[in-house]
Amino acid sequence: MIILLVFAFISGLLTILAPCIWPLLPIVLSATSTGGRGKPLGITLGILASFTAFTLTLSYLVSMFHFDPDTLRFTAIIILTILGLSLLMPRFSALIEVGVGRLSALLGGGTGVQRNGFFGGLITGLSLGIVWSPCAGPILASIAALAATQMVESRIILVTLAYMAGTGIPLFIFATVGQNLLTKTRVLSPFLGRIQQFFGVVIIVTAVGIWTNYDKVIQAKLLEAVPAYSNLLFRLEQNKKVREQLDELSGRQTREPETGSFLPDLGPAPEIIGISRWLNSEPMTLSSLRGKVVLVDFWTYTCINCIRTLPFVTGWYEKYKDGGLVVVGVHTPEFEFEKKTENVIKAIAMYKINYPVAQDNDYMTWNNYDNLYWPAKYLIDKEGRLRLVHSGEGEYREIERAIQSLLAETGMPVVEGILDLPDLTPTERLTPETYLGLARVQRLESREKAKIGTAGYTLNTNLTRDGFSFGGEWTLSDEYAKSGLGSTLDLKFFAAKVFLVITPRTTEDRLTIFLDGKKVGEVELDEPRLYQLINLPTAGEHLLHLEFDSTGTQIFAFTFG
Repeated sequence: MIILLVFAFISGLLTILAPCIWPLLPIVLSATSTGGRGKPLGITLGILASFTAFTLTLSYLVSMFHFDPDTLRFTAIIILTILGLSLLMPRFSALIEVGVGRLSALLGGGTGVQRNGFFGGLITGLSLGIVWSPCAGPILASIAALAATQMVESRIILVTLAYMAGTGIPLFIFATVGQNLLTKTRVLSPFLGRIQQFFGVVIIVTAVGIWTNYDKVIQAKLLEAVPAYSNLLFRLEQNKKVREQLDELSGRQTREPETGSFLPDLGPAPEIIGISRWLNSEPMTLSSLRGKVVLVDFWTYTCINCIRTLPFVTGWYEKYKDGGLVVVGVHTPEFEFEKKTENVIKAIAMYKINYPVAQDNDYMTWNNYDNLYWPAKYLIDKEGRLRLVHSGEGEYREIERAIQSLLAETGMPVVEGILDLPDLTPTERLTPETYLGLARVQRLESREKAKIGTAGYTLNTNLTRDGFSFGGEWTLSDEYAKSGLGSTLDLKFFAAKVFLVITPRTTEDRLTIFLDGKKVGEVELDEPRLYQLINLPTAGEHLLHLEFDSTGTQIFAFTFG
């Protein structure tokens, strides 16, 4: 246990280097630009206290009081917005200070606490701790999994406190040094008011990001951009002694697969929560499926990668459903129109899906699994333990063997053999998925700078590989591009198949397709879905030209095969 506590403390110390904490640091710095010497300590203790408390107790609180966990998140967003406004507007700041002072006096804080800023810092820190999600290595992931399944005991609390103690030291140093730089440096002191207003804007933008869940997108991109931190954290925490003690903490060391299964035990599986609607089934939970082997498949019906996996998922269900396999397709929408139940029902019929499908429109189950990818598969054994995680396409034989292994653990006779289906996973370097909304657009090479709203664009006649450009009138939003008068689009791609997610304005919308300068067809756009535009025998580099015959056609993303 001592070794685990030491490594938890070291992991906490390294948190200050993690990309996941970087969006938090400007808020900490801005909050300490006002108030007294006690504010850095108040902020630090507030962050640590609220994060620790809610990590360990949120599952219990939700089950006891039946409230929406997002209530806490929205409360934190409101507090952060108030903090940002107080930095932007001095008069508003004065009102806030009076309110904080009165609250501090009511709680016995006294004027001394008010003057040194501790109480105001504590409130800010408590808010930040609710919305902060550290980059989780094995230690923190084990804590979160045990807390989510209400398996908290004294050792879990000790490990959490050790991790938080390690996190608190560099965070307090950062807050204190930042406060001294802003308030005592001669160069910066004359501009303190402007600096505070700048930080006020930063905090409000952050609050909006948290409200829209875009903060998670930023964290994921930062983590992808700085893989060295993840590698360091996992090397540190995958120490053999640490793993043994984490296994002991999770109760894994006493469990041996009954049939000598080759699959590791990855801890308790997260629950399926916050489902908007169940299709093909009555509502269900993992706890109600104990004794069954469960495959949780995250997908969305316009994702070509998901579509290519569906023959295997539906095949496994039909083959093993009588032997104890339950498949739950968690449909988490990538685009707004994918939230519509009628669209999902059509997709279920189109792909002959007979297993339960859960509409995860609010990303509750997605976030509960800390999932990042479409498609992603989570295989769960008869005792509700996670035994295999797979992201993306491919490795179908390995997944099916894992299903067979877990079914054997239940004592049921297992159907032998492996599904004989073609694996369509791309083996060449194809053009990557290309988003057309400005929030995620990449490789846009139009001559004019793209902007939100309606504007005219000129096609680029010298596109690089994987680049695209708009021509004619387009209305751009964060999620999609909408055709206007004379709308065209050019795309230079390397692939055999090209798909485009489209929502037509009417059932009479049409799209004309040209490949390498020659007309190859027209597409009638009847409903919001994924349309196949190009189907060649082999992959190669080509120029795609699209002409939109109607205004108001919304296009979202290209995918390739």
